[in-house]
Amino acid sequence: MDVAEPTAKFRTCEENEPEKRYFNRELSWILFNRRVLEEAMDKSKPLLERVKFLAIFSNNLDEFFMIRVSGLCGQHRVGVADRSPDGLSATEQLAAIRRGIMPDLKRQLECWNGDIVPELKKNGIEILAYKELKDKQKKYLDNYFKDEIFPTLTPLAFDPSHPFPHISGLSINIAIVMTDEKKRELFARLKIPESFPRLLQLPAEAAGKMEKMGLRRATSEKFVWIEDLVKENLDSLFPGMKIVESALFRVTRDADFEIELDEAEDLMHSILENIDRRRFGSPVRLEIEKGASKRIRGILSRNLDLELFQVYSQKDPVGMSAIMQICKLDRPDLKDRPFIPNHPAEFNDRRGIFHAIASQDILLYHPYDSFKPVIDFIRLASKDPDVLAIKQTLYRTGTNSPIVAALMEACQAGKQVAALVELKARFDEEHNIGWARTLESAGVHVVYGLEGLKTHAKLCMVVRREKGGICRYVHLGTGNYNAITAGIYTDFGLFTANPDIAADVSDLFNVLTGYSKQSTYKKLLVAPNTLRREIMARIEREIEAHERDGGGHIIFKLNAISDADCMEALYRASAAGVKVELQVRGICCLRPGVPGLSENISVTSIVGRFLEHTRAFYFRNGGAEELFLGSADLMVRNLDRRIEVLFPVESPSIRHRIINAILPVHLSDNAQMNRLTADGEYIRSRPQEGSSAINSQQWMIDNPKMARLNE
Repeated sequence: MDVAEPTAKFRTCEENEPEKRYFNRELSWILFNRRVLEEAMDKSKPLLERVKFLAIFSNNLDEFFMIRVSGLCGQHRVGVADRSPDGLSATEQLAAIRRGIMPDLKRQLECWNGDIVPELKKNGIEILAYKELKDKQKKYLDNYFKDEIFPTLTPLAFDPSHPFPHISGLSINIAIVMTDEKKRELFARLKIPESFPRLLQLPAEAAGKMEKMGLRRATSEKFVWIEDLVKENLDSLFPGMKIVESALFRVTRDADFEIELDEAEDLMHSILENIDRRRFGSPVRLEIEKGASKRIRGILSRNLDLELFQVYSQKDPVGMSAIMQICKLDRPDLKDRPFIPNHPAEFNDRRGIFHAIASQDILLYHPYDSFKPVIDFIRLASKDPDVLAIKQTLYRTGTNSPIVAALMEACQAGKQVAALVELKARFDEEHNIGWARTLESAGVHVVYGLEGLKTHAKLCMVVRREKGGICRYVHLGTGNYNAITAGIYTDFGLFTANPDIAADVSDLFNVLTGYSKQSTYKKLLVAPNTLRREIMARIEREIEAHERDGGGHIIFKLNAISDADCMEALYRASAAGVKVELQVRGICCLRPGVPGLSENISVTSIVGRFLEHTRAFYFRNGGAEELFLGSADLMVRNLDRRIEVLFPVESPSIRHRIINAILPVHLSDNAQMNRLTADGEYIRSRPQEGSSAINSQQWMIDNPKMARLNE
């Protein structure tokens, strides 16, 4: 490392009482992203899957700086005295973040340059430097540069008559130092256009002839970084100048913003304005090519108003999320073996999907179970003449959404359709505004939720006229209504016609779309009204039941836990002897295994082929087992600043399936699970001698019938 760090001391447990109870939220996130990196370093995985994890690691880090680090930088600059729950100031956290990230960046580049790039080459995929190319390949790229890239480039000078140019967030740039005929040193910035791929694919040799013969594709699997090509042609951009030095760099900017508005029209307008402002947010990180001179680094850091600890000097490539492009190659031999999701037998009812749901609750566990029944549910409702209304929440829907198309079709068929589109879904705001406008143009009643609260609950309700009267059919889930992510995220979805649950969902939609002040519900736990209180009460109930009869047991499977009240309640449960098993994919600020505090709490994490996205809350409850699924993690934002829903699993067979098949196999994973220690380290689980490996995700693929067991 060749830049200074903030002079801040990271407190140890002995010096600071809060650190004995909690891990730092930001450092816990770094450990999560490190586990993502370790997936990329796992040589047992298919090669392009490893490339994918490297790209995800880099993309995660970008978002971490844009949202979390940017907030700490703001506090650091104005000298905010507040400390995190574990007792650290903003400055101390920034120092600890840098110390935590630097080794991971080194490991990432070593993995890419020293391991993956050579392995790609062995498999016919080459990432080449311009200087390694054959003359014919150089000629092709030089012509491509001249004809395609050169016209789009805009060099911007920086001198007394030219202000320092704006550097948009996450763009790839080249800083150039040159001299003129009078030996005067000049500086310019050149942005690499985002309209071109970062990795330029070379044509196959003898492509035309070979293609005609049907022997191979017209493109090879050889690539050159676009910035490498541009660097080789800088002379054409600055005729008459002598290029002294060039260095690649990238700026990360604050991308967080808060919206506090009353009216929906103003909300949409304000979000659009803030999306545009993201390009101009305060700089929080400068990534610059290793070997760049102090002059270039000084010019950039001074004009971007960055402190030394915000400068990250690294070897090529800068901005490694771009390598996701490689994963799109048609090379199934280098990817995970595809599988066909299970189509639950419950949906084979010839009397139709509504009769199937009316007959019994139906659980889907994606991606092992197909997402098609969810799409069919809404599509059939849009065409069914007996369906009167459809109400749905939309958070992240993806592109070309079949669900959005079905909602518009339902509206055009004369049904009442209401869609709550969450405009504040971070980094999906612009996309969701587009869907909102499309839905509105089709006549759908579109609302944007409640002031000051983000709607994160996953709900869909179909109102149908039947012989016995009006019936409501409901789908509740842990994941978004997104057909793409349903194939790569693990999520639960429950279909039910339970009258109490349906009535609760109906009441909640009235809260979201109208002026209802409903705050209590029969079955649902709803944030910010009842969810925190009800979870806390159930933890206390488990303590009482254990003290009375023994056997207390709590299992939470979720994405994150950082809420102090919930952690303290779990500490009390541990102290009372309740067995607490937490499987937390990402951030975990709770410290397990501390004598006298949490010796009865275990924390594990799975980062595997699929993104573990389910949330399940199990309480043994003295033998009268209770299980909730839903959209909420145990974080302040979920419990106090969002509309979230946890729903009970009332069906004994479904409850049995989750408690006795799904949760146990995930908690006993010894192939990809990591266990959190009291010291804050994650230790990879390994099969004991003589026992077989259990990969919970692969087990779910290989054992669909066992995973759907009944009582």
